[in-house]
Amino acid sequence: MSDTGWKYVLCGGMAGGTEVLITFPTDYVKTQLQLDEKGDKKKYSGVFDCFRKTTKQYGFFGLYRGMSALLYGSIPKTAVCFGSFEYFKSYLVDENKILSTYNSFLCGFASGIIESIVVTTPMETLKVKLINDRRSEKPRFHGFFHAARVILKTEGFRGIYMGLTPTLLRQCSNHAIRFPVMETFKNYYKGDDPTRKPPKWLVAVVGLIAGGSAVLVNTPVDTLKTRMQGLEAAKYENILDCALKIYRNEGVLAFYKGMIPRFVRLSLQACCIFTLYDVYTEAFDEIENFSRGNKIKS
Repeated sequence: MSDTGWKYVLCGGMAGGTEVLITFPTDYVKTQLQLDEKGDKKKYSGVFDCFRKTTKQYGFFGLYRGMSALLYGSIPKTAVCFGSFEYFKSYLVDENKILSTYNSFLCGFASGIIESIVVTTPMETLKVKLINDRRSEKPRFHGFFHAARVILKTEGFRGIYMGLTPTLLRQCSNHAIRFPVMETFKNYYKGDDPTRKPPKWLVAVVGLIAGGSAVLVNTPVDTLKTRMQGLEAAKYENILDCALKIYRNEGVLAFYKGMIPRFVRLSLQACCIFTLYDVYTEAFDEIENFSRGNKIKS
C-alpha cells in the first residue's frame, strides 16, 4: 500500500476510536432493546427505562458494557472502511478527481463487503454476546478476551461469524448510502474549484443526514443481525427463519426495536467520523507539507 493509502487507513482508525468513546451508550441501549422479547423475558419498557435501570444497577459506566469489543473492533473497522473506500475511489474518479454519485455507491458497497468480513462480523458478535450476557442471572463472560476464548473453544470460528449475512447487508447498505451522500455534497460544494473544502460544521451536518438516512433504510436488517448474534442465536436456522419467527411472535414493529437510540447513535457516528476523518487527514497533509518544505530548505 502507498504512503497515501496508509494515511487514509490511519486517519479512519483514529476517527473510529474517537467516535466510539462519544456515542457508545446509545448503542448499548439499542442492543438491549433489540434483544428484549415479549412476555416474561421483557425487561425494559423503552429507551429511558433501559437507561434508568442500567445506571441504577451498574452506575453510569454500566452503559459502556461491551464497549471494549466495539472499541477494539471500531479502530480497524473504520480503518478498513476508509482505506478500502479510498482505494476503490482512486480507480473510479474522473480526470478532475471527482467521484460520481453512482461510483461512490459502488465504492461504499465494496468497502462494506470487505469491512464486514475482515472486522465487523466478529466484532459485533462479541459485542452482542457480551451485552446479552449481562441479561443472564449468572453472567459467564468476564470481558472481551475471555468471551472470545470461551466462544472459540465452545463454538469455533462459526461462533464469532454468526450473523454474517445480515451484517453484510447492513454494512453494504450503510456505506452505499453514507458515502454517496457525503461525496455528492462535497462535489456540489466544490463547484468549479476542486480545491475548495467545506467547513467542518457543514460536514458534520451532512454526516448527520447521511447516518440517519441509512438507519431509516436498514434497521430491520440490524435487528436480525442482533438476534442472530445473541446468546439464543441457536434457535434460528438462518436469516429467513429468524425474520419469520420475529414476525409471527412479535409482529412487524419488532423489526424496528431500538431504532430511536440507533438513529441517534449512527447519526452522531457518521457526523463524528466524517468530520474527524477530515480533521485528521488535513492534519496529516499539513505535516507532510511541512516536512517537504523542510527537506527543500535543507
